[in-house]
Amino acid sequence: MSRDPSELFAQPAPDLRGRLTPDRPLADLTWLRVGGPADWLYQPADEEDLRRFLAALDPSVPVFPMGVGSNLIVRDGGLPGVVIRLGRGFNAIRVEGDTVTAGAAALDAHVARTAAEAGRDLTFLRTIPGSIGGALRMNAGCYGSYVADHAVTVRLVHRDGSLETRDARDIGFAYRQTDLPADSIVTEVTFRADPGEPAALEARMADQLAKRDASQPTRDRSAGSTFRNPAGFSSTGREDDTHELKAWKVIDEAGMRGATRGGAQMSQMHSNFMINTGGASAADLEALGEEVRKKVFETQGIELQWEIMRVGRPAPDTTP
Repeated sequence: MSRDPSELFAQPAPDLRGRLTPDRPLADLTWLRVGGPADWLYQPADEEDLRRFLAALDPSVPVFPMGVGSNLIVRDGGLPGVVIRLGRGFNAIRVEGDTVTAGAAALDAHVARTAAEAGRDLTFLRTIPGSIGGALRMNAGCYGSYVADHAVTVRLVHRDGSLETRDARDIGFAYRQTDLPADSIVTEVTFRADPGEPAALEARMADQLAKRDASQPTRDRSAGSTFRNPAGFSSTGREDDTHELKAWKVIDEAGMRGATRGGAQMSQMHSNFMINTGGASAADLEALGEEVRKKVFETQGIELQWEIMRVGRPAPDTTP
Protein backbone atom coordinates (compact mmCIF):
# COMPACT_ATOMS: atom_id res chain seq x y z
CA MET A 1 0.00 0.00 0.00
CA SER A 2 1.45 3.35 -1.04
CA ARG A 3 1.16 6.20 1.45
CA ASP A 4 0.53 9.85 0.57
CA PRO A 5 2.26 12.31 2.94
CA SER A 6 -0.50 14.87 2.39
CA GLU A 7 -2.87 12.58 4.30
CA LEU A 8 -0.90 13.27 7.48
CA PHE A 9 -1.56 16.98 7.59
CA ALA A 10 -4.67 18.86 8.61
CA GLN A 11 -3.43 21.83 6.56
CA PRO A 12 -1.06 22.22 3.61
CA ALA A 13 2.20 20.42 4.38
CA PRO A 14 4.81 22.80 5.80
CA ASP A 15 8.22 23.32 4.23
CA LEU A 16 10.01 20.62 6.21
CA ARG A 17 13.76 20.06 6.41
CA GLY A 18 13.66 16.67 8.08
CA ARG A 19 13.21 13.23 6.56
CA LEU A 20 9.79 11.59 6.29
CA THR A 21 9.83 7.87 5.43
CA PRO A 22 6.76 5.65 4.91
CA ASP A 23 6.59 2.04 6.12
CA ARG A 24 10.00 2.26 7.78
CA PRO A 25 11.13 -1.07 9.34
CA LEU A 26 12.01 -0.51 12.99
CA ALA A 27 13.78 -3.76 13.91
CA ASP A 28 17.19 -2.37 12.97
CA LEU A 29 16.56 0.67 15.19
CA THR A 30 16.02 -1.37 18.37
CA TRP A 31 18.62 -3.17 20.44
CA LEU A 32 16.56 -6.37 20.42
CA ARG A 33 16.34 -6.26 16.61
CA VAL A 34 12.64 -7.12 16.42
CA GLY A 35 9.44 -5.41 15.35
CA GLY A 36 7.38 -4.37 12.37
CA PRO A 37 7.43 -1.07 10.47
CA ALA A 38 6.26 2.39 11.46
CA ASP A 39 3.52 3.75 9.22
CA TRP A 40 5.74 6.82 9.05
CA LEU A 41 9.12 7.74 10.52
CA TYR A 42 10.03 11.42 10.83
CA GLN A 43 13.58 12.52 11.59
CA PRO A 44 13.44 16.27 12.23
CA ALA A 45 16.36 18.50 11.35
CA ASP A 46 16.15 20.52 14.58
CA GLU A 47 13.72 21.71 17.22
CA GLU A 48 12.03 24.31 15.01
CA ASP A 49 11.55 21.74 12.25
CA LEU A 50 9.99 19.35 14.78
CA ARG A 51 7.63 22.06 16.00
CA ARG A 52 6.48 22.89 12.47
CA PHE A 53 5.89 19.22 11.67
CA LEU A 54 3.80 18.56 14.78
CA ALA A 55 1.83 21.79 14.45
CA ALA A 56 0.76 20.80 10.92
CA LEU A 57 0.12 17.14 11.70
CA ASP A 58 -3.52 16.07 11.82
CA PRO A 59 -4.44 15.84 15.54
CA SER A 60 -5.91 12.37 14.96
CA VAL A 61 -2.53 10.92 13.91
CA PRO A 62 -0.79 9.19 16.85
CA VAL A 63 2.82 10.12 17.61
CA PHE A 64 5.44 7.96 19.31
CA PRO A 65 8.81 9.46 20.34
CA MET A 66 11.60 6.90 19.88
CA GLY A 67 15.16 7.14 21.10
CA VAL A 68 17.85 4.62 20.22
CA GLY A 69 15.55 1.68 20.99
CA SER A 70 17.56 0.43 23.96
CA ASN A 71 14.54 -0.20 26.18
CA LEU A 72 11.91 -1.16 23.65
CA ILE A 73 10.01 -4.04 22.09
CA VAL A 74 8.17 -3.00 18.93
CA ARG A 75 5.52 -5.61 18.27
CA ASP A 76 5.62 -7.54 14.99
CA GLY A 77 2.74 -5.63 13.38
CA GLY A 78 4.56 -2.33 13.66
CA LEU A 79 3.50 1.09 14.90
CA PRO A 80 0.57 3.21 13.70
CA GLY A 81 0.90 6.91 12.98
CA VAL A 82 4.25 8.66 13.11
CA VAL A 83 7.40 7.64 14.98
CA ILE A 84 9.61 10.63 15.78
CA ARG A 85 13.30 9.87 16.03
CA LEU A 86 15.73 12.62 16.96
CA GLY A 87 19.19 12.68 15.44
CA ARG A 88 22.18 14.95 14.96
CA GLY A 89 20.25 18.17 15.47
CA PHE A 90 19.55 17.09 19.04
CA ASN A 91 22.82 15.66 20.37
CA ALA A 92 24.82 18.73 21.43
CA ILE A 93 26.36 18.79 24.93
CA ARG A 94 27.57 21.92 26.69
CA VAL A 95 29.02 22.45 30.15
CA GLU A 96 28.51 25.83 31.81
CA GLY A 97 29.63 26.21 35.41
CA ASP A 98 27.94 23.51 37.45
CA THR A 99 25.38 22.63 34.76
CA VAL A 100 25.52 20.19 31.86
CA THR A 101 22.95 20.62 29.09
CA ALA A 102 22.44 17.73 26.68
CA GLY A 103 20.25 17.25 23.65
CA ALA A 104 17.78 14.40 23.94
CA ALA A 105 19.58 12.34 21.29
CA ALA A 106 22.93 12.52 23.09
CA LEU A 107 23.96 9.11 24.40
CA ASP A 108 24.00 8.78 28.17
CA ALA A 109 27.56 7.47 28.09
CA HIS A 110 28.74 10.40 25.96
CA VAL A 111 27.17 12.89 28.36
CA ALA A 112 28.92 11.22 31.32
CA ARG A 113 32.29 11.31 29.54
CA THR A 114 31.92 14.92 28.35
CA ALA A 115 30.94 16.04 31.84
CA ALA A 116 33.88 14.16 33.40
CA GLU A 117 36.35 15.78 31.00
CA ALA A 118 35.06 19.16 32.22
CA GLY A 119 35.36 18.13 35.88
CA ARG A 120 31.64 17.50 36.46
CA ASP A 121 30.22 14.32 37.95
CA LEU A 122 27.44 12.60 36.03
CA THR A 123 29.24 9.27 36.20
CA PHE A 124 26.06 7.35 37.02
CA LEU A 125 25.00 7.82 33.38
CA ARG A 126 28.06 6.00 32.02
CA THR A 127 26.65 2.47 32.13
CA ILE A 128 23.02 3.33 31.34
CA PRO A 129 22.14 2.28 27.79
CA GLY A 130 20.30 4.72 25.58
CA SER A 131 19.96 8.46 25.10
CA ILE A 132 19.15 11.38 27.38
CA GLY A 133 15.53 11.77 26.29
CA GLY A 134 14.73 8.21 27.31
CA ALA A 135 16.79 8.49 30.48
CA LEU A 136 14.76 11.52 31.52
CA ARG A 137 11.42 9.95 30.69
CA MET A 138 12.26 6.73 32.56
CA ASN A 139 14.11 8.44 35.43
CA ALA A 140 17.03 6.16 34.70
CA GLY A 141 19.49 5.46 37.46
CA CYS A 142 22.07 3.17 38.98
CA TYR A 143 24.55 3.11 41.86
CA GLY A 144 22.04 4.98 44.00
CA SER A 145 21.74 8.00 41.66
CA TYR A 146 18.83 8.89 39.38
CA VAL A 147 18.14 11.47 36.70
CA ALA A 148 15.70 13.05 39.19
CA ASP A 149 18.63 13.83 41.51
CA HIS A 150 20.37 15.97 38.90
CA ALA A 151 17.82 17.29 36.38
CA VAL A 152 17.13 21.03 36.57
CA THR A 153 15.03 21.86 33.51
CA VAL A 154 13.58 20.00 30.53
CA ARG A 155 12.66 21.35 27.10
CA LEU A 156 9.57 19.73 25.62
CA VAL A 157 7.82 19.97 22.29
CA HIS A 158 4.19 19.02 22.81
CA ARG A 159 1.91 17.21 20.36
CA ASP A 160 0.51 20.50 19.05
CA GLY A 161 3.99 21.86 18.32
CA SER A 162 4.13 24.17 21.33
CA LEU A 163 7.42 24.52 23.21
CA GLU A 164 7.79 24.39 26.98
CA THR A 165 10.73 24.61 29.35
CA ARG A 166 9.64 22.79 32.49
CA ASP A 167 11.24 22.84 35.92
CA ALA A 168 12.34 19.31 36.78
CA ARG A 169 10.44 19.56 40.06
CA ASP A 170 7.26 19.50 37.97
CA ILE A 171 8.14 16.34 36.03
CA GLY A 172 6.56 13.92 38.53
CA PHE A 173 9.59 11.68 38.89
CA ALA A 174 9.11 8.22 40.39
CA TYR A 175 10.94 4.90 40.15
CA ARG A 176 11.42 4.29 36.41
CA GLN A 177 8.75 6.75 35.37
CA THR A 178 7.61 10.36 35.03
CA ASP A 179 4.20 11.88 34.39
CA LEU A 180 5.17 13.51 31.09
CA PRO A 181 2.56 13.18 28.32
CA ALA A 182 3.34 10.10 26.24
CA ASP A 183 3.34 12.05 22.96
CA SER A 184 5.38 15.02 24.18
CA ILE A 185 8.97 14.95 22.97
CA VAL A 186 11.93 15.76 25.19
CA THR A 187 14.45 17.81 23.19
CA GLU A 188 16.95 18.90 25.85
CA VAL A 189 17.77 18.34 29.53
CA THR A 190 19.87 20.49 31.85
CA PHE A 191 21.55 18.76 34.79
CA ARG A 192 23.33 20.12 37.84
CA ALA A 193 26.55 18.18 38.45
CA ASP A 194 28.96 18.17 41.38
CA PRO A 195 32.63 18.95 40.76
CA GLY A 196 35.25 16.22 40.52
CA GLU A 197 38.76 15.59 39.30
CA PRO A 198 38.57 14.40 35.67
CA ALA A 199 41.06 11.57 36.23
CA ALA A 200 39.17 10.31 39.31
CA LEU A 201 35.84 10.49 37.48
CA GLU A 202 37.28 8.58 34.53
CA ALA A 203 38.66 5.91 36.86
CA ARG A 204 35.27 5.55 38.55
CA MET A 205 33.55 5.07 35.20
CA ALA A 206 36.12 2.49 34.14
CA ASP A 207 35.44 0.56 37.34
CA GLN A 208 31.67 0.76 36.74
CA LEU A 209 32.10 -0.56 33.20
CA ALA A 210 34.24 -3.46 34.38
CA LYS A 211 31.63 -4.45 36.98
CA ARG A 212 28.83 -4.20 34.42
CA ASP A 213 30.65 -6.31 31.85
CA ALA A 214 31.40 -8.95 34.48
CA SER A 215 27.75 -9.33 35.52
CA GLN A 216 25.60 -8.45 32.49
CA PRO A 217 25.34 -9.94 28.97
CA THR A 218 26.61 -6.79 27.26
CA ARG A 219 27.62 -8.66 24.09
CA ASP A 220 24.14 -10.11 23.55
CA ARG A 221 21.07 -8.50 21.99
CA SER A 222 19.16 -7.27 25.00
CA ALA A 223 17.21 -4.21 26.14
CA GLY A 224 18.74 -3.89 29.59
CA SER A 225 16.69 -4.83 32.63
CA THR A 226 13.45 -6.53 31.63
CA PHE A 227 11.50 -5.88 34.84
CA ARG A 228 11.59 -3.23 37.53
CA ASN A 229 12.91 -4.28 40.90
CA PRO A 230 9.94 -5.10 43.19
CA ALA A 231 11.86 -3.30 45.95
CA GLY A 232 11.24 -0.04 44.07
CA PHE A 233 14.84 1.10 43.67
CA SER A 234 17.97 0.35 41.64
CA SER A 235 21.06 -1.49 42.77
CA THR A 236 23.42 0.78 44.64
CA GLY A 237 26.63 -1.02 43.72
CA ARG A 238 27.80 -0.91 47.33
CA GLU A 239 29.07 -3.95 49.18
CA ASP A 240 26.19 -3.71 51.66
CA ASP A 241 23.59 -3.65 48.87
CA THR A 242 20.64 -5.93 49.62
CA HIS A 243 19.40 -8.35 47.00
CA GLU A 244 16.01 -8.94 48.56
CA LEU A 245 13.20 -8.14 46.13
CA LYS A 246 15.57 -7.65 43.23
CA ALA A 247 14.01 -8.75 39.94
CA TRP A 248 16.83 -11.15 39.11
CA LYS A 249 16.51 -12.86 42.48
CA VAL A 250 12.77 -13.48 42.31
CA ILE A 251 13.19 -14.71 38.71
CA ASP A 252 15.84 -17.16 39.91
CA GLU A 253 13.61 -18.34 42.73
CA ALA A 254 10.86 -18.99 40.20
CA GLY A 255 13.26 -21.23 38.27
CA MET A 256 13.22 -19.02 35.18
CA ARG A 257 16.93 -18.25 34.70
CA GLY A 258 17.77 -19.43 31.17
CA ALA A 259 14.09 -19.99 30.23
CA THR A 260 13.45 -19.85 26.49
CA ARG A 261 10.66 -19.31 24.00
CA GLY A 262 11.55 -19.42 20.32
CA GLY A 263 14.68 -17.32 19.95
CA ALA A 264 14.05 -15.45 23.22
CA GLN A 265 15.89 -16.32 26.44
CA MET A 266 16.24 -15.05 29.99
CA SER A 267 20.00 -14.73 30.17
CA GLN A 268 22.00 -17.35 32.03
CA MET A 269 24.43 -14.59 33.01
CA HIS A 270 21.82 -12.22 34.48
CA SER A 271 18.28 -13.53 34.72
CA ASN A 272 16.62 -10.09 34.50
CA PHE A 273 18.07 -9.60 31.02
CA MET A 274 16.02 -10.94 28.13
CA ILE A 275 18.06 -11.64 25.02
CA ASN A 276 17.41 -12.38 21.39
CA THR A 277 19.59 -15.41 20.74
CA GLY A 278 18.81 -15.17 17.01
CA GLY A 279 15.54 -15.25 15.12
CA ALA A 280 13.30 -14.22 18.00
CA SER A 281 10.10 -12.38 17.17
CA ALA A 282 8.66 -9.61 19.29
CA ALA A 283 5.88 -12.06 20.16
CA ASP A 284 8.47 -14.57 21.45
CA LEU A 285 10.07 -11.95 23.68
CA GLU A 286 6.83 -10.59 25.09
CA ALA A 287 5.37 -14.06 25.66
CA LEU A 288 8.51 -15.17 27.51
CA GLY A 289 8.32 -12.09 29.69
CA GLU A 290 4.68 -12.80 30.50
CA GLU A 291 5.57 -16.40 31.35
CA VAL A 292 8.22 -15.14 33.77
CA ARG A 293 5.71 -12.76 35.37
CA LYS A 294 3.22 -15.63 35.78
CA LYS A 295 5.79 -17.96 37.38
CA VAL A 296 7.01 -15.29 39.80
CA PHE A 297 3.46 -14.51 40.84
CA GLU A 298 2.57 -18.18 41.26
CA THR A 299 5.66 -18.99 43.34
CA GLN A 300 6.06 -15.79 45.37
CA GLY A 301 2.93 -13.69 45.02
CA ILE A 302 4.96 -10.87 43.48
CA GLU A 303 3.65 -9.10 40.37
CA LEU A 304 6.65 -8.02 38.31
CA GLN A 305 6.27 -4.80 36.33
CA TRP A 306 7.83 -4.49 32.90
CA GLU A 307 10.71 -2.04 32.60
CA ILE A 308 11.02 -2.61 28.85
CA MET A 309 8.38 -0.68 26.90
CA ARG A 310 6.20 -2.76 24.57
CA VAL A 311 4.44 -0.82 21.84
CA GLY A 312 2.62 -1.34 18.57
CA ARG A 313 0.37 -3.92 16.96
CA PRO A 314 0.70 -7.70 17.06
CA ALA A 315 1.45 -9.42 13.77
CA PRO A 316 -1.62 -9.95 11.59
CA ASP A 317 -3.25 -13.35 12.00
CA THR A 318 -2.21 -15.36 8.95
CA THR A 319 -4.20 -18.46 9.91
CA PRO A 320 -6.15 -19.62 6.80
